[in-house]
Amino acid sequence: MRLLIVSNRLPITVEKQEEKLEFKQSVGGLVSGINDYLNMIKSSGFLKPEYLWIGSLGIDIKKQKKEEIVQKLFNEYHCHPIFLPEKIMEKFYFGFCNKALWPLFHSFPSYVEYDEEYCQIYEEVNSTFAQEILKIIEPGDIIWIHDYHLMLLPQMLRNQAPEAKIIFFLHIPFPHFELFSILPQKLRNEILRGLLGADVVGFHTYEYLQNFLQCVLRFLGYEHEMGKIWIEGRLVKADAFPIGVNYQKFYEALNEPKIRGKTEELKQKLGEYKVLLSIDRLDYTKGVANRLKGYELFLQENPQYKEKVILVLVIVPSRVGIEQYRKTKRQIDELVGRINGRFGKVNWTPILYQTTFLPFKELVTFYNVGEVALITPLRDGMNLIAKEYVASHAEGKGVLILSETAGVAKELTEAILVNPYDISAIASSIKEALEMPFEEQIRRNRKMQERLKRYHVGKWGDDLVKELFSVKEEQKKFMVRLLTPSARQSLLNDYQKAEQRLIFLDYDGTLIPFTYDPKIAKPDKELLNLLEELTEDEKNEVVILSGRDKDTLEQWFSPLNINMAAEHGILFKEKGRNNWEVLRPLKNDWKAHLLPILQTYSDRLPGSFIEEKDYSLALHYRQSDPEQSSMILKDAIEYLISFTANLDVQVLPANKVIEVRCAGVNKGTAALWWQSKAGYDFILAIGDDLTDEDLFKVLPPESFTIKVGMTQTQAKFNLRNYREVRELLKQLIKKEG
Repeated sequence: MRLLIVSNRLPITVEKQEEKLEFKQSVGGLVSGINDYLNMIKSSGFLKPEYLWIGSLGIDIKKQKKEEIVQKLFNEYHCHPIFLPEKIMEKFYFGFCNKALWPLFHSFPSYVEYDEEYCQIYEEVNSTFAQEILKIIEPGDIIWIHDYHLMLLPQMLRNQAPEAKIIFFLHIPFPHFELFSILPQKLRNEILRGLLGADVVGFHTYEYLQNFLQCVLRFLGYEHEMGKIWIEGRLVKADAFPIGVNYQKFYEALNEPKIRGKTEELKQKLGEYKVLLSIDRLDYTKGVANRLKGYELFLQENPQYKEKVILVLVIVPSRVGIEQYRKTKRQIDELVGRINGRFGKVNWTPILYQTTFLPFKELVTFYNVGEVALITPLRDGMNLIAKEYVASHAEGKGVLILSETAGVAKELTEAILVNPYDISAIASSIKEALEMPFEEQIRRNRKMQERLKRYHVGKWGDDLVKELFSVKEEQKKFMVRLLTPSARQSLLNDYQKAEQRLIFLDYDGTLIPFTYDPKIAKPDKELLNLLEELTEDEKNEVVILSGRDKDTLEQWFSPLNINMAAEHGILFKEKGRNNWEVLRPLKNDWKAHLLPILQTYSDRLPGSFIEEKDYSLALHYRQSDPEQSSMILKDAIEYLISFTANLDVQVLPANKVIEVRCAGVNKGTAALWWQSKAGYDFILAIGDDLTDEDLFKVLPPESFTIKVGMTQTQAKFNLRNYREVRELLKQLIKKEG
């Protein structure tokens, strides 16, 4: 088994040095986190796979150099490069990813710059990744896709490799549905479907998970049960997996003499000052400006700390080619200059400011020197700096001031949590941190350290892979019920040998997909041709057994030589006859009493409407707000059941519809009537919802009963969707021909 790690960039950077190419380790949270995980699983008892890291290089490479680079990266670094032109990467990464997706997902809608060309390139790059992965994938491989750059990739792979094992993990927040709706409808639906191509979709927090599930419900219409989503007959599990750090590496760092020496040296240079530490990548989401304003207010309100405290501000350069980042850099520079100019003395500079990347040893040194860490992003997927800071303080001292809008705040609850937009709160939190007794610091840190030790980066990765295995096992349980090749062949053989065949076909969701308005779900040309060929065979008695009203079925199917049963079997019309008949005498005077009640609930639920049939009423709500529907219709169902307790009617919740119909007649009783008309030696029934269960129950054991959709059923077999139903009907026609 191999672990294929897929990310926008490889963990190795290739730089051009005159005529030579130089290979260097890349920097960044994703690279360090995954590398730590890979190092930890080498000694793991759970998973010891080979791995291959797939990603782009980000620079143009001459054609004659490509093979050399491929071999070197594979042999020395376990990497497989994807070659993309720099101009494409520019529009993909700096264009769509960081001018549209990044600000939107971090709740900065005013910063979003949408460009149709960049969006198209985003799709093309995801497609290029898919094509490259499909070339090298082997049976048993686990494909682990990372982050917002590749959100279309899971479904692209799924289309070509249906049985692939795919994990997707998002390292940034997932936005609320109101923010996500800013994207064009087609694009947002493609992103959601792209993510649902994975078997497991992971997020850092339950907030991001709920945002995702809410978007899936609102924009695609798929409900979930404890994060499990059935989409076109396939199970997907979405859940929260907060990424950890390599706890032991940071906790034990001071045991290394060089790091301890560097730490003591830096402490001496900083003298007796109380050290506040702020380390961040350059980004407007990090809230550095508000942090500096909070520090400024702290100095203003607490003059006793002047010349006693110092803020060490380290900014790691990032995305300098984007205007918003250049503005952020200018703002930080100006604030640092203002604060140092306002409060500084000849022998005291309030802020020590540098723009640089810190390697591990220097980073741990700064963590241990900082008596207070000031980490207050405006919005952050997780923020591993906070975890690393806490893990680094083996002696237990040190105070973490943390933004309540960072993903990590859900775990490090013992930190001083602040609103990053509240400048006054930041100022007061600095004073609280500086005056916190050592005993309280140690108490808080030990609790956070215990948590970080338990849920380290190794456990994070293992949990994702274990969840994948669990989903695959659950998928297998349902796959057992799928119409397997052998069962399909048996069905086809029995069909061919039979002299009298009875075929029951539901309509909506079985022969045609659901639509937002049932009136427009007319049979297309392909379906009509299929049914025409099927009914032309004299051996076949085909019945459209639907919940639709008789007038609609008449309009759509009367040109065909086909039997029709409306309102789930109450009304029927045999082929070749002109009149509709009632299966048994029924009363429908109850409709006058229930119609006003249904109308009241429909009025309370925008987007819903009532369909009145001869012997039933239906409240459709496919176009309504899902959350509002859930609240209003739960009350409606309870009231209707209570109100109709003494009436001979049935209240039936179905797919985006509540139906009230006459009791005593259903698809099962209708099927028995049709079955009694002749001695059929082949019976096939296909349906997709609860009403079809009545049909499946009453048919003889030798019948072929098929449920459309991967849910529990009385049917013998399942098919995933209406397309597979049509394919089966084509095979029946071909078999007979």
